[in-house]
Amino acid sequence: MTLAWLCYPHRQHPRLGKYYRMIHFTGREGFRSKASALWSLSYYSSPLLLCYLYRKGCRLISLNIYVYRLVAQLKITRWKNSEYLQFISILEEAKKNHTPANKKRVRCYDFDFSYWPLDFSWTEVSSPKQSKAGVSLLKPEPRLRGAADSVLNSVFLITHSFGRRMLYPGSVGLLQKAMRPMLQQGQARLIEEFDGQRNKLVACDGNEIDTMFVDRRRDGGQNGQTLVICCEGNAGFYEVGCMNTPLEGGYSVLGWNHPGFGGSTGVPFPQNEANAMDVVIQFAIHKLGFKISDIVVYAWSIGGFTASWAVMSYPEIQSIVLDASFDDLLPLALKVMPDSWRPLVQHTVRQYMNLNNAEQLLKYQGPVLLIRRTRDEIITTTGPEDVMSNRGNDLLLKLLQFRYPKIMTDEGIRVVRQWLGSSTPLEEASVYSGYEVDDDWCVSVLQSYQADRDVLFPWSVGEDMTLEGRRQLALFLARKYMRNFETTHCTPLPASEFHQPWRL
Repeated sequence: MTLAWLCYPHRQHPRLGKYYRMIHFTGREGFRSKASALWSLSYYSSPLLLCYLYRKGCRLISLNIYVYRLVAQLKITRWKNSEYLQFISILEEAKKNHTPANKKRVRCYDFDFSYWPLDFSWTEVSSPKQSKAGVSLLKPEPRLRGAADSVLNSVFLITHSFGRRMLYPGSVGLLQKAMRPMLQQGQARLIEEFDGQRNKLVACDGNEIDTMFVDRRRDGGQNGQTLVICCEGNAGFYEVGCMNTPLEGGYSVLGWNHPGFGGSTGVPFPQNEANAMDVVIQFAIHKLGFKISDIVVYAWSIGGFTASWAVMSYPEIQSIVLDASFDDLLPLALKVMPDSWRPLVQHTVRQYMNLNNAEQLLKYQGPVLLIRRTRDEIITTTGPEDVMSNRGNDLLLKLLQFRYPKIMTDEGIRVVRQWLGSSTPLEEASVYSGYEVDDDWCVSVLQSYQADRDVLFPWSVGEDMTLEGRRQLALFLARKYMRNFETTHCTPLPASEFHQPWRL
């Protein structure tokens, strides 16, 4: 039996001056991938398989001997391939001497990420947080005690095995196996076309985080001096996800995969997500050399949780852009579960999957931009045709009510809701012009208030203003904080729709 290996066509790398080879051996790397896929499949079909083998009189000892022979043969034959030996030599050298030259040689190969050399650890920060549970969350996860909490333990197990996979389908192994060719092509494109640098980070909980960095600082453009950290959706990977939007806009970009996605280890529970985001930011500051004030956080869908956590925990971050995101997970979870399960769903979400985006976002004082998909079928509580059930509306209203409480009175909320009910640019413009909003006047009022006080949110601007003035300001602020995009939830955001948030 000969060693089988697959590779992409050898294309000249435009900057490295060498070929980017995505090699998958049927030896250790390829065999582990195929064995993992077979294990996932056999795990779910094992009861039926065992019954079938028993009825056929098959002895498990004979089956084990066959498997052992196959593994031994593969291990022997892989060492006969010169390409594989060269790869092993490069990898071992990079682990011993982690120099930029050795790292560049390793990046020419795609292989099992568990063998990738470590690029950055949370422990490298001069004064890291000392919490054993990880970085701080707005609402800490519960600690279960004794037999009295046996019911809660059962709920946790259900959440861990069933709820987590529903909420983060990208963490399911079989789905990742099916997407592997697409992910490989996306990774090859990032490395070949954009000189992407893959790095392994270790978070404070020990999870390894798979990241991809594209550096545009030497290109000469203004956007390249800004780093956009991307937070993907529940089935998104940096290889094929929202990272491409700021890339097309000329920004420096840092993408990362959720725990349990791609090469990242662990499971995507809120604490692990926050720990991963924390080490990504530390890596950007201490290893990549970006100032925190030059970092923009961009998130799509469920990535709004880690993005809002980031700006809450690092308030010096320049700005945040949330695309197709929501205010709170609970209403969306209740939408897809039976009414009789309501108490259980409420308890489970609040205790174990408390993705409280709005609550975290309100802790941030910087510029915010929300992008609402007008035909969104995922974060609406009724259907895509009902734009008013989009939970992005609730995120906007909560943000405006917190920052401008004197403007967002009952009348202010009413006119903003009327504007949010517009599903086309024509309807939106009609509502805006109907209230004769004077943009210049609104800017002058806000600037005057800011100059006189220079205070943190919430502001008391609008306190002594007429009802008409508050309406104008409410609509003006709503249009500055939110932009509509006429499409569905999963449509990639074009670079032309990616904007820096409004600043006064």
